[in-house]
Amino acid sequence: MDKKTSAIILAGGEGKRMHSKRPKVLAEVMFKPMIKWVIDAVRGAGIEDICVVTGSKHEFVEAYLDTLPFEVEKVFQSERLGTGHAVMQAKDFLEKHRGSDVLILNGDAPFIDSDTIRESFVMHNQTGDVDPEIFDWEKPRKASAERGCTVVSAEVENPTGYGRIIHETADNNDYTLDMLKAIVEEKEADDEIRKIREVNSGVYWFEVDSLLNALGQLKKSERTGEYYLTDTVYIIKNTGKTVLAYKAKNADSVLGANDCIQLSQLNEIARKRILEKHMKNGVNIPCTDGVIIGTDVEIEANTLILPSSVIRGNTKIGAFCSIGPAAFIENCIISDNKFIGNSCLKNQNV
Repeated sequence: MDKKTSAIILAGGEGKRMHSKRPKVLAEVMFKPMIKWVIDAVRGAGIEDICVVTGSKHEFVEAYLDTLPFEVEKVFQSERLGTGHAVMQAKDFLEKHRGSDVLILNGDAPFIDSDTIRESFVMHNQTGDVDPEIFDWEKPRKASAERGCTVVSAEVENPTGYGRIIHETADNNDYTLDMLKAIVEEKEADDEIRKIREVNSGVYWFEVDSLLNALGQLKKSERTGEYYLTDTVYIIKNTGKTVLAYKAKNADSVLGANDCIQLSQLNEIARKRILEKHMKNGVNIPCTDGVIIGTDVEIEANTLILPSSVIRGNTKIGAFCSIGPAAFIENCIISDNKFIGNSCLKNQNV
């Protein structure tokens, strides 16, 4: 039986407000589908066993996953009955991973990152004294407390609409555990709880056996008729296992998009991050107006990128080049000391 750490990505959202013929998780942030951002973060953290739960317009998601150069397991949620029900559809996947841990996260929150995944796992399964940079996924069990679940939270400027995280502490041998007391949804929060800015990111670590047991006890909400994954947290807590909350250093990890306005906001956040990364590496971008660089683009130091230039795909640009203004470059290899002005280049070696 395979005991390796695994991940389940929930990708069944319809995204009606996007007014798109494709499901929401395929909406692109910097030319890359949101679900690919999530998959890259999961794989970047060292987790290769991944199951994607599809739903609305599932054939589009499945077709996209089939184009990836690695295997991703797929299951279909035929009815939209909540996040808990979505995870139930992956029961066979979970059964194969009994005795290990599973990460559950949303496919439309593109800014979850590998560091957050690894560091939250350290809290979930360690005493906190392990360096995430040298952490060994195959030897995770050193905790003296029996952990059942860890919820990843984030502190945000505007918590409206998110479930609030309530903490409690408990002494455990030689250290104090920062435990999760409750997740209070917006509609159930009083004025005092609404002031809390630490919110549920929708990312969870579960001990697989505990999760399977909890899924078997889930009940439909009387109000909505849905099964909520958050209810499994309380079921596990009531068994006496430890439930923790890890506050992510990256507050953007909770961000998603329900319409094209929010999608534009995600693109702008990602655009600025990518430009800053290249500038820190020595790329000269004196004016960032209209400059868009895709996630897979490589640019050598001392190259100049001028306004309104779009560079995307598997493009590699050498050193001491001048690109733009208003250049469009896609899937090109550009050697050192080249000048590319107002041009459109695709699939070329220059």
